[in-house]
Amino acid sequence: MSQEMQTQNKINTKNRDLILGLFFDFIGMLSFSIPLIGEFSDVIWAPIAGFLMTYLYKGKVGKIAGILTFLEEIIPFTDFIPSFTLTWIYKYLIRRDEI
Repeated sequence: MSQEMQTQNKINTKNRDLILGLFFDFIGMLSFSIPLIGEFSDVIWAPIAGFLMTYLYKGKVGKIAGILTFLEEIIPFTDFIPSFTLTWIYKYLIRRDEI
């Protein structure tokens, strides 16, 4: 694979991670908007979100972010924190891993 194709694949992965992260954060915040029922739905969403985080971001970053995302979703009234988006910012803007 040429260098140009590898760079394009990395850009596509970066964009995909951002779009999926925004979508998953929206799902997490959606449960926060439903009074009383929302906090109970976090019992189901928290492990799913933790798994999705570790699947989306491999390695140490994904493992730590997965644990933090699980905790953020399971603890009441913390659903407003956009953990997927914050992880994307850390990985692609602060650490600049991929490009």
